[in-house]
Amino acid sequence: MDISICVGSSCHLKGSYTIIQEFQRLIKEHGLGDEVNLNASFCLGHCTQGVTVKIDEGFAEGVSTDNVEEIFKKYVLVPLGKAQA
Repeated sequence: MDISICVGSSCHLKGSYTIIQEFQRLIKEHGLGDEVNLNASFCLGHCTQGVTVKIDEGFAEGVSTDNVEEIFKKYVLVPLGKAQA
């Protein structure tokens, strides 16, 4: 699974580097280092939506510290079959 987190101007101002740190923590916490490639990316074209994360070919928009774990579960754990019941 390929994950790219926008670090363009708008997302940077909305906390994208904190989101990268949270994704790194969650990937490590769930032991997904061999299954997930995490990268920073410049503009993903969804600037008005908040921090944007591209996961494979889909997008999660408006990612924040308030919803990062929910987003991670929905877009990473569930597709990888790693979600806890």
